[in-house]
Amino acid sequence: MQQKILLVDDREDNLLSIESILEPAGYKFVKANSGNEALKILLHEFDFAMILMDVKMPNLNGFETASMIYQRDKLRHIPIIFITANSYGDEQMFKGYMTGAVDYIYKPINPDLLRAKVSVFMELYKKNHILLAQEQKLVSINKSLEEEIHERKISEEKVKELNYQLLDNIERLESANRDLDRFAFMASHDLQEPLRKILMFSDRLGFKFKDQLDDEARLFITRIQQSGERMQALIKDILLFSKTSLEKQTFVESDLNAILADVLEDLELVIQSKKARINAQSLPLLSVNPVLMRPLFHNLISNALKYSKKNENPEVKIYSESTQGKPLNGTEIKNKYCRIFIEDNGIGFDQKYSEQIFGMFKRLHLHTEFEGTGIGLALCKKIVEEHHGFITARSQPGKGSTFIISLPMNHEPIPQHV
Repeated sequence: MQQKILLVDDREDNLLSIESILEPAGYKFVKANSGNEALKILLHEFDFAMILMDVKMPNLNGFETASMIYQRDKLRHIPIIFITANSYGDEQMFKGYMTGAVDYIYKPINPDLLRAKVSVFMELYKKNHILLAQEQKLVSINKSLEEEIHERKISEEKVKELNYQLLDNIERLESANRDLDRFAFMASHDLQEPLRKILMFSDRLGFKFKDQLDDEARLFITRIQQSGERMQALIKDILLFSKTSLEKQTFVESDLNAILADVLEDLELVIQSKKARINAQSLPLLSVNPVLMRPLFHNLISNALKYSKKNENPEVKIYSESTQGKPLNGTEIKNKYCRIFIEDNGIGFDQKYSEQIFGMFKRLHLHTEFEGTGIGLALCKKIVEEHHGFITARSQPGKGSTFIISLPMNHEPIPQHV
């Protein structure tokens, strides 16, 4: 299938330049000379692999166009790369990412950089289509199976054959997911070294020439370092998130109190600076992966301290209870669950966001208000699911939040695929 790219720019020479750079890769191009023209095209065509769009356009600029594009469910999957001649500050960059952009390309365009970035997103587009085709194939197989059972015409051999196909497709889906995790892990790992150099040399620059730089120059260096530190935290979280899937998990009977005590010791300075009170009650012995339980506790307690009220000392209560678990369909299951509650008196949030907050990069506040990468709660959800458990949240604005971790008390070993 020939992959389509929508090019949006009010200057025809820019459109021709981008097309000539990418044409050798065999992509199909659709061109629009304005944001309004791009929206008209997208009313009828949804199969674009990506959109390359100029930010500065008359009437409807790139940010406004992107925001309107992503209001339609059928278009939200299309990645947008902004092309701009301006070097925006953090606020404008953040605005672009909030509209849905995945990256920026600066003018004058570096042809190699443009080809490399487009190639990465085209590869992801291709893998997503493979996954979608496999999912559709699974749905088709399941529908066929149900019809044959209903008509009482299916044979035992046919059932076995379809089951083998289902298992094979599931394995293919899991393999594709592992490939995506490996890609994220390797990409994040390779970004660490250049980022360390950026931080190191900007620090040296600020220190060596501090007496020669004016206030504006020192401010620029500070912003470089702050952005680098945020990127460093993001890369660290992405690596940890990817590593959770890549490593084989081992479950051993562990003292959760000891793990919790280590986490609280790591957070001691934050607890003291915020004059927080931690009320940790006794937790049970559970069969868990102790390596993964540390970041789980660390992220949830850090959030409780971070999102505290300005004029009130944080209070965090940690306790547990045993309960009989029920799946979503309401039928009883034999396995009992241990529920661990992490309750705080912080700013809270609207309960309607209780599911969304566990999504990747989902934040309810700007990073200028509260630091963070938007990966912490997604990592918590992934860790709990690796333990065959689930995590939920209860909250009200201004009345604190309670995060509930439900873990099986009788843990069966996770089957390993060969």
